[in-house]
Amino acid sequence: MCPLREWRSEGERSEPKRSRPRKGACRAEKLVEGRPYWSPVGVSTNTTNNEKRMAHQDNSEVLNSVLQLLNEHGSNSLAEGLRILINEAMRVERNHVLQAQPYERTEERTGHANGFKPKTLNSRVGPITLSVPQARGTQFYPSALEKGARSEQALKLALAEMYVQGVSTRKVSAIVEQLCGVSVSSTQVSQCAAQLDTELHAWRTRPLGAFPYLILDARYEKVRQHGQLLDCAVLIALGIGLDGQRSVLGVSVTLGEAEPHWRQFLQSLLQRGLQGVCFIVSDDHHGLKSARKAVFPAVLWQRCQFHLQQNAQAYVPKLDQRAEVAEAIRSIFTSSGRAAAEQRLKEVVAGYASTSPKLATWMEENLPEGFAVFSLPTAHHKRLRTSNAIERVNQELKRRTRVASLFPNEASLLRLVTALLTEHSEEWETGKIYLNMENHAAQPTT
Repeated sequence: MCPLREWRSEGERSEPKRSRPRKGACRAEKLVEGRPYWSPVGVSTNTTNNEKRMAHQDNSEVLNSVLQLLNEHGSNSLAEGLRILINEAMRVERNHVLQAQPYERTEERTGHANGFKPKTLNSRVGPITLSVPQARGTQFYPSALEKGARSEQALKLALAEMYVQGVSTRKVSAIVEQLCGVSVSSTQVSQCAAQLDTELHAWRTRPLGAFPYLILDARYEKVRQHGQLLDCAVLIALGIGLDGQRSVLGVSVTLGEAEPHWRQFLQSLLQRGLQGVCFIVSDDHHGLKSARKAVFPAVLWQRCQFHLQQNAQAYVPKLDQRAEVAEAIRSIFTSSGRAAAEQRLKEVVAGYASTSPKLATWMEENLPEGFAVFSLPTAHHKRLRTSNAIERVNQELKRRTRVASLFPNEASLLRLVTALLTEHSEEWETGKIYLNMENHAAQPTT
């Protein structure tokens, strides 16, 4: 029966003492002749005692022990060998910070050892439980774990980036498990993405300036709330500045497009410094229309001609007439000026007055709301006669949000659309000029 050496904590001043093994305990293996005994994986599971016996070996002895372990047990001992090396590196670093070896009395000592704390890390070779050295009287944390913390932060940011790029949370989890050997739940992926909130909030609340042209629109996404699936509106404002560049001015997520929601959103733009708005393009949604009149009462409004074309189809009595009606409306909108458009409208209304009176009445009452664009320079008509500039953004949002299918709450939806709109806005602001604004204040065309 061989004696085992049992070591006390470094903070204790007593010398190591010999103790007899418990009855029935397995015999330890002697790794190096003349060195302390150590129990490898599969022979003894008493990790704490193993660490204590290794504490006073120098670096060469530790390396020798690890090599012996790998030679005898192969790849099955990778995790144990890595644990020993990291533990020894942290212990040596603590000695360096304390400027003293264990039990050493010296005037240069800056603090005292204070035992160890367990910490489990996930690695490619499996979970590793480390013994993190503690110190009192001085600040100390192992640099190896600090680097691991930075790597963990980088991984979290990568997860958030994949989420923003439209990769579903389940796919992100599968990728991480394959690359890193550890599983990540979809909830953890969403939590990592939440780290973007501070940066995204700063972008949504950034100061604004002068934007003569303002385009407004909304789209809907499914959101889970109180156990129900609800349609949540994503309100978006796009502006064209004095430099002719497009910018996403703001985004808001709310349940519905009611007038109070739109009004609050538009007022927030003014509070952030939006000024100089002289032309607004949007659809004819009742909530948006009322809010626009309340917040921008004197600003010229252009109803989206594309939406007008779509709305007119509901009043066409026969399916085979839809193409004909669409062409007639198109001929009105492509007129050379407002006067010509009004004259063409009268002709079209007269042509449908007898055969389709409801359609004729609707055209006469609604199509003039799409004539405001004729007051702008001719070069701006094509860009501002519809809200297509923001519709293309909505299509990209739809492509990215399609993989999520539904969102757990409004905050997660706002986070994703804000991140996507930030990218679009930055590309626009640094890209080609969208409109030549040198003569944006020119006299209306006739």
